[in-house]
Amino acid sequence: MSKVGIVSCYFQKNYGSQLQALATQMALDKLGIDNETIDISGFNKEIKKAKTAYFMKAAITEGLILTKLGMFKNVLRRKLIKDNYTKLSDSRSERFEKFLNEKYRLSKKYQSKKQLAEESSEYSAVLVGSDQLWLPANIMGDYYTLNWVADGVNTVAYATSFGQSELPKDIEKKARVFLKRIKHIGVREQSGQKLVGKISGRKVPVVCDPTLLFTGEEWQKNIEVKPKYNEKYILCYFLGNNSEDRQFALRLKDKTGCKIVALVHLDEFVKYDEEYADYKPYDIDSFDFLNLIKNAEYVCTDSFHCTVFSILFKKVFFVFRRYRKNGKNSTNNRLDSLLSIVSMENRIFNGDEKIDEKIFEMDVLQADNKLNEFRKQSYDYLLRAVNDEGNTDL
Repeated sequence: MSKVGIVSCYFQKNYGSQLQALATQMALDKLGIDNETIDISGFNKEIKKAKTAYFMKAAITEGLILTKLGMFKNVLRRKLIKDNYTKLSDSRSERFEKFLNEKYRLSKKYQSKKQLAEESSEYSAVLVGSDQLWLPANIMGDYYTLNWVADGVNTVAYATSFGQSELPKDIEKKARVFLKRIKHIGVREQSGQKLVGKISGRKVPVVCDPTLLFTGEEWQKNIEVKPKYNEKYILCYFLGNNSEDRQFALRLKDKTGCKIVALVHLDEFVKYDEEYADYKPYDIDSFDFLNLIKNAEYVCTDSFHCTVFSILFKKVFFVFRRYRKNGKNSTNNRLDSLLSIVSMENRIFNGDEKIDEKIFEMDVLQADNKLNEFRKQSYDYLLRAVNDEGNTDL
């Protein structure tokens, strides 16, 4: 068969985004399927323009500005204020860029979505996934929808996520069109499964995030054996700005005697993060991120992918909800879905818990067994979908 084109957010300067995009490439490689990630650097501005227009409207109609304000302020701060924080953030961005250039097998550079559409018939299949690529803004960007793929080319969604449990009515109408057009759909969360059923009438499978297609041992082959720190430490990776999460980590430090290593200011600048951690490294790429998780004594996070790798590396971890309220723009459902699959719902914390012996108890063996079965089912879906072998709907 000819090549599969991967549609992913490989260019996002975010540990989870980079690793899930790489894992999709790795999974197809493992299955012996020729593939490349589609390089959209030539027309990414075209997509961003449509997304920005949506954000401007949603800021008023959907209250979206409240959930994105911190990110907008951080971008603006780094442009206007050239201080040490900006310098450190730029060095981290350079590490993300270097990782991108070294680890992904990219296609030729397409200069426009129109050019990509015209030449998409060169692919035997186009696969979109995973992460929150069907958020309303991305649907408006109309790239991750695969609407541009030529008729006759196999289309696949692997572990693609809406990121939320419901869509605005106007976005739902657009989703109805592309969900009926994509031939094989596998989603990452049960909430996404319900949403696809509601919008399109299709009953589609839930498959695991591509990072979960590999065991901790398999991921470990990519990272340095030597720990970044010789001391015992708690890794903190918070993307939200909830002070209770940091205060929990400080109580955990007092209880265990471990230092705190924190990856800070990824999504927004959080002033409190300047104070509570013992170490705040910036010169960290996505494999260094795995090294920090693997060698931590404990992990505190509100990140989906940090939770994934904590499970894979059998760490004692504590998960916090980035959004304290489960509103329509909340992305908490992906954590709920993940922890439900491995029967670890008790790993979600509010931040006000006491540090006693009970909170350290975890059944990693049960999680491993459940993941092995889920992994097998997901590989089966992926192989059948990419090879276009029959109907993959349930």
